[in-house]
This record gives sequence, C-alpha cells and structure tokens, in this order.
Amino acid sequence: MGKKIKKEAEPPPKEVFDPLTIESKKAATVVLMLNSPEEEILAKACEAIYRFALKGEENKATLLELGAVEPLTKLLTHEDKIVRRNATMIFGILASNNDVKKLLRELDVMNSVIAQLAPEEEVVIHEFASLCLANMSAEYTSKVQIFEHGGLEPLIRLLASPDPDVKKNSIECIYNLAQDFQCRAALQELNAVPPILDLLKSEYPVIQLLALKTLSVITNDKEARTMLRDNQGMDHLIKILETKELNDLHIEALSVIANCLEDMDTLALIQQTGGLKKLLSFAENSTIPDIQKNAAKAITKAAYDPENRKLFHEQEVEKCLVALLGSENDGTKIAAAQAISAMSENSGSKEFFNNQGIPQLIQSLRSDSEEVREAAALALANLTTCNAANANAAAEANGIEPLINILSSKRDGAIANAATVLANVAMLEPLRVNLQSHDVMHALISPLRSANTVVQSKAALMVAATACDVEARTELRNSGGLEPLVELLRSKNDEVRRHASWAVMVCASDELMAVELCRLGALDILEEVNLSVSRKNKFSEAAYHKLLNHYVSLKYSLTGYLSSSNIISDGFYDYGRINPGTKLMPLKDLCLQEPSDLRAVLLVNSKSDVSPPPSMEDKSSDIGYGRSISSSSSLRRASREKTKKKSFHFSTGFGSPTEDKSEPTSGRNTAVSKSATKEKGSRKGRGKKEEEKVKEEEEFVVAPKLTGEGSLDKEWYPPSDPDFCVYVYEVTKSIFPITNIKEQIEALAKYVAEKMGGKVSKEKLPDFSWELHISELKFQLKSNVVPIGLIKKGIFYHRALLFKALADKIGIGCSLVRGEYGRAWNEVKLMNESCKGLIGAFPPPEVYIVDLMFHPGGLMKLKSKEADLYRYL
Repeated sequence: MGKKIKKEAEPPPKEVFDPLTIESKKAATVVLMLNSPEEEILAKACEAIYRFALKGEENKATLLELGAVEPLTKLLTHEDKIVRRNATMIFGILASNNDVKKLLRELDVMNSVIAQLAPEEEVVIHEFASLCLANMSAEYTSKVQIFEHGGLEPLIRLLASPDPDVKKNSIECIYNLAQDFQCRAALQELNAVPPILDLLKSEYPVIQLLALKTLSVITNDKEARTMLRDNQGMDHLIKILETKELNDLHIEALSVIANCLEDMDTLALIQQTGGLKKLLSFAENSTIPDIQKNAAKAITKAAYDPENRKLFHEQEVEKCLVALLGSENDGTKIAAAQAISAMSENSGSKEFFNNQGIPQLIQSLRSDSEEVREAAALALANLTTCNAANANAAAEANGIEPLINILSSKRDGAIANAATVLANVAMLEPLRVNLQSHDVMHALISPLRSANTVVQSKAALMVAATACDVEARTELRNSGGLEPLVELLRSKNDEVRRHASWAVMVCASDELMAVELCRLGALDILEEVNLSVSRKNKFSEAAYHKLLNHYVSLKYSLTGYLSSSNIISDGFYDYGRINPGTKLMPLKDLCLQEPSDLRAVLLVNSKSDVSPPPSMEDKSSDIGYGRSISSSSSLRRASREKTKKKSFHFSTGFGSPTEDKSEPTSGRNTAVSKSATKEKGSRKGRGKKEEEKVKEEEEFVVAPKLTGEGSLDKEWYPPSDPDFCVYVYEVTKSIFPITNIKEQIEALAKYVAEKMGGKVSKEKLPDFSWELHISELKFQLKSNVVPIGLIKKGIFYHRALLFKALADKIGIGCSLVRGEYGRAWNEVKLMNESCKGLIGAFPPPEVYIVDLMFHPGGLMKLKSKEADLYRYL
C-alpha cells in the first residue's frame, strides 16, 4: 500500500478579514469606533464610553471635545436594541453637563429621546431616557421642546412603572415642566393628579418629596385643586402631617394644603372632617420653625377669601397666630404677622387682636430684623384702619415711638406701613397730641422725599391726618416739610397726588402756611392739575379753593364768586375776569402802570393813615409769588377760625365789626348785636391790641427786600381811599346797630346806591354815563387802579363790590357773584318770615338777590335762578 499523503488545509478566502481583538486606552480611539457599521463594535464602544462618562464631569467635557455627541445621537435610532440601549444610557449621564445640553438642543434630538419612552422598550431604556429628559428639563428651551414633542403623556404613564428610578426621573421631569402654565394646563387634561397622588405611597422619600413639590406647583390652578379634592388628596396630606416619621415631608405637604385652602369647598371639607383643627394644632405645637412658617403661610393664602376668614374665625385661628408670634424664629414671626394682616379683614378677628396680638406686634416692631418690623407694621396697619379701638390699643401699648423710628427704616414697605398706622392713630385727637410730642413732623420729612410712590402716598396721608392742629402745622413748616409736600402735587401717581392735595388742604388752614405754600408754587401746580381731566381729583379742587380763600382778589378774578366767608379786607382789588392759567398782576405793578383803555381795577382800602403797613400784594411780590395776596386781616380770620368766636376789627379808629361765618348766611346773632354797644369800649381795647399783634406778625412774615448795595427798597403802599373810610364809619355808626338783619340789608343797599349815583331805571340805564366818570378818574389818578370810594357813578359790578366790602365790615353775610357784560350782584340768605317764633327744626334759609340799581333795598327771592337773574339784570 502506498504511503498516505496528508491533505493540506484550504486557505481562507481572500475577501474575508481575519477577526481582530483591539484594546484601546484612548477615549479618542473609542469615539472613532462610533462610526463603525458593526453592531458589536458599536455596542462595546458605547459601553466603554458609558463607563468613562460615569467617572466625572471632566470626562463628560472630554467626550464633548472629542465630538462623541453627534455620532451618539444617530445611535439613538439604531436598529440594534443593545446599541440603542447603550446610547440612551450615555445620554442619560451626559445630559447633566450644561454644554452637552446646549448641543443636544441644537441637534434637536428630543424626539428621539422621547421615542425611547415607548411601552415596548426595556425598563433600562426608560430609566436613562427619563433621566436625560429630567436633566434637560431644567432649562426653559428644553421644556418647550419636550412639551412640543409630546413628552408629557409618556412621562405620566411612566409614573406607574415598577422601577423606582423610572418613577423618580419621570416625576422630576414633570415637576420641572409644571413651572410653565401651558404644561400645567396639559397635566390637568391628561389627568395627572391621580398618578402623582399614588406616588405619596412610595417607600422612597425622594419620590414622595418630588410628588409633593409637583402638587404644590400644579395646585396653584383651581382645576387641579378640584381634581385633588375629588381624589381624596387632602386625606393623604393630613395623614402625612399626622405621621411623625414623615416629618421631612411636612413642609411640602403644608405648601400643598396652603394652595388647597384657597378654595372654599376644600376648606369646608377639611373643617367637616376635622382636618382644620388638626392643622391648627399641628402648627401651634410643632417645634420645627419651617413647619410653623408654612402653616402660617397656608392660613394667609386662604384668609384672602371672606368666607375662608369666617371659617377660620370660627375655628379660633387667632389663638394659633398669636402663639406663632411668640416664636423665636424670625421667619415664623413674619408669616404669623402676615396671616394676622389677612385675618384683620374680618371684624371679629380685629376685635380679638385688640387685647391679644397688638401688644405682641408692638414688641415685634423693636426686633433687630427689618423684615420682622415690616411685617408687624403691616399687621398693625390693617388692624388699626377704620378701627379706633385698635388704634388706641396700639398707642396704649407704647407703639408710637417704635413706629416713628421705623419711618427712618431702609425698607420702603416698613416705612409705608408705619406711616399708615400713625395716620390711623392721628385720627383720634387725644392720640394726635401724643404723636406731636414725639416730633413726628420732623420724622416725616424723609418719607416725603422718598422716591417710592407708596411711601410718598402714605407720608402725605399722615400729614393730612396729623396737621389738624396749629402746632403740628408750624412744626411741619419749621422742619422744611412743605417743600417736598408741594412737590408731590406734581406726581404722576393718582394716589400720591390725591393724598398730597388733601395734606395741602389741611395745611392751608393757616394764613402763614398758605402764604408759604403759595410761595413754593402750590397754587400754580394745583391750578395746572385741575385743568387736566385725568389728573384732577376732589382733593386737588378743594385744596385749590382753600388756598384761594386766602387770596380773595385772585379768587374773584378766577371764579367770579366770593362766598360770605370770603371777607373783603383792605388791599382787595377787582381786576376783572381772568382765564385759568393766567397770572394776576400784583397791585403794585398795576398801580405803577399808565392809564389805558383797559377796564379799571377797583381797589378796596380803608386805611387812611399816611404810612399804612405794607399790603399783602407787596408781600406776594416780596416772596417771589406773581399773584396778589389780598387779605391784610387774614391773620385775624385764621385766629377767629381757630377759636370759633366772634371778634371785631377797627380800621382807622372806626368800629367795623366783622363776623366770621363757617356757613354763608346773612343773619347775625341779635343778642350779640344788641350788646355790641355796651361792649364797645372793651372791644376797642381788644381791637387795638389785636391790630398791634397782627402788625408785628405781618412784619415778621415779610422782611424788606434788600437791594444790591445792601440798602432797603423804598416801601410802597396802596393808594388811600378817604371816602371809603367815611363809608365804613357811617355804616358802622348808623346801620350796624340795627338789630333786624333784613332791615340792615335794605338800609345798606340804599346807602350804596346813594353813593354810586342813586336809583337808575332800566329805561335810563343806557344814558347813565358811568364810563365817562371812570375815565375821568383814571385820568386824574394817572392810573388804571381806582379806589372804590372815589366812584360816584357806578353800575352793577361797582355797587355789588361796595356792598360786599361794607357788609363784611359790619358783619352782614353776603356773597359777591360776577355775571356777564359788566353785571354783578350780591346774594344773601334770610330765614322765612313764617318760621319766626317756631321751636324745633328750621327749614334752610332762602336766597335773595339785593337790588342796588332799580329799586335799591329791594330783595328778590331766587327760585329759578336763571329766570330771576334775567328779570333783574
């Protein structure tokens, strides 16, 4: 047999690559392998990269630099399940890096990641895909992408996953998405509340905490609160509070309850099941400050609803809040004070806090914490508003001093709240005196200069409340408070402007204050404000007219009306009608002008001495105010207003009593008139002393203006009017003693008509050449200013002015009204003759027009004003 020959093995085909095992210690090499077409290589490369990324943030940054992210995104949709799984795991880890997040958003891979949440995918893929979304959802742009690609629905479905990591990642992502209101609305449509509530039963605290945080956000919407209540969510929350072992969840549980308590139905349900008492007891007895704080916040939120406040009051929530005020933790004190602020809207709660709560809040005003002081001041502001008993309790608890100290705080809210409390306290007169003893006006200067509109408003309101007394107004002026107050009149904020106007109106009660306010421009600003339909208010109008009452000449020129309380005194002049916004020239400037064809300016001046004191017109020019101040006896009027007593002023040695009336009526007290003669001597003495005192005050108010060389300007005095002085003497002697007011008016009307050319019939009125007479006077005087006593031929507006000026001298109350075409008239108020002798309530007095032209002394009752005026004029 032949020898067997061994058969040689066939060589492998030339086109087949022999298997090769590669070990790489370079990340860059593995990243290059991500572009391989082989599944096995891709799977192993992804596995290596996953382990590398797990080691730290530096490795994640390295992979980004090596360009691993872009090829990995393609592997998310790979056909091989293992490759796809490993790629998803990598992105779950890498997505925590901010730079990777940014690149993923640019590559628009959100749809591919969300696709990995499909039910048929493995739990591991669910875990890392949800982890990737949880990391990405921390930023707003990614939230939008997840929402727009339909990521909410699969995430909600995964809340029921058996894997705790999947649950944790899904609820974390949902919590982040719920910050956006569109996502919250979608969560309600997808019925997300029940599966989130189920997570509260989880054995993992982190899942429970995330579920509570998510509920805390979504229950800001009413629909979600209703859904939670319908799914017995409140029972779950109360059970958490009752379980001591879950104390790490109590704070978040209280946050959810706080939202739910805003619903009346939910609060009623908790009350019926006894949960409200448990909640209050839990808050009061807890030793954890954050829990107490959140409980107080829950009460605060719910207490904004009136019905909720009522239920809370029935459950005596006030006791719990007072107990929380005693906490040593500042956060708890603040939350308790805020809850008291909300509960103070309930009248029963306000009454409760009168004895318990206000003393503790006053104590909190002395805290070292600015926030505590602010919260306590807010609670006191709400408790004392429209409640005199609480305002009195705050003062009795020695709260005035710490409240005034807070006015210098750095926190605007604290200042505004303290100013509100002090304004409420100042409404009570005895407490207002106490406020003034603490130099409160000086403390208000800084708030008045604040840039915060709320502080400005409250400070101005406080001025209005505290400046009711002369001493307080003087203190405000001396402290420099008028200047910032006037500036607030320019504010664009409606409330600031309204309160500043109110304060100016109160301050304008004094002559000196009114002069200073006008020097600072208050009258001009108020006039400008009142010309604007959108900016004016009732207080700005009232303040404007209050200031005008001290400048009667200007008031008559602007408004064409003087009431019986607007006394015409020496220095008054009638320039004629001017339009709003137009300056009224001072009397001095008018007197120095050459005569012209302009209407004559009528001057009232009963001072006959050679060197009378400077007129108020000069005062206005000396203080730099362009309009005239036409009341040389307004200091006396201010004094009369303060004492509310009748006083008399004697000009040029003649008795000319005037009675200051708060109401525009004509009647004098007959008994006073009858006894006037007996008291004449003593009145003269008082009048003389009073004049000397007023003269001293006027000299104090207006210092002479210095020239450039240091010498004094020559003093200027208005033209004297001897004839008018005689008129004053004669009416004082003959008409003032008449005890019947109607007879007085008739006698004065005949006297005025006699001095102004006598009776003139309507037919002969066109022939009554008064214009020529006035022109001659202007030529003789070489001035447009004509003293009223020099006019011997006068028509309606001459006679009406003279009647008013003389009536004011002898205390007859009458008004002066300017009409059209040179017309003017006086209105008086008289009691109906049929009411004489009646006892009890009197009907209002009737208004009459005094006839000074056609039938001097006649009185025409005004029924239909327009028709009666037409008939008369």
